[in-house]
Amino acid sequence: MKKEFNKKDLAEFKKLILKLKDKIMGDIKHISEDTLKKSPKEFCGDISGYTYHMADVATDAYDREFSLGLAASERELVYKLDEALKKIEEGVFGICEECKLLIAKNRLKAVPYAQFCVKCQQKKEKR
Repeated sequence: MKKEFNKKDLAEFKKLILKLKDKIMGDIKHISEDTLKKSPKEFCGDISGYTYHMADVATDAYDREFSLGLAASERELVYKLDEALKKIEEGVFGICEECKLLIAKNRLKAVPYAQFCVKCQQKKEKR
């Protein structure tokens, strides 16, 4: 059984990770611009001088919190992608952190930041 991916495979994974990272960074930027750079009135689309209902305020606050939560999740994913890129540079990309065997290519294509093979991930989730 192979112990590491060849240079061609690693280049493909690096390209995939960088593409995914760029997309996520764009998403974070979009969320941040839509959420943080607008006042509560602009966020809900109300730019009139009228006061608005408390339920509208609560809904808008929820929407803002939800958007900020999404951005935080996206940032966590960027961190994982950066770790995967670091592993490529160190020559340890795609090696399961539990059993030290090579993670299946199909799994890494779907989840390029995977730290465990499917078998070890299942064991980890059962604990």
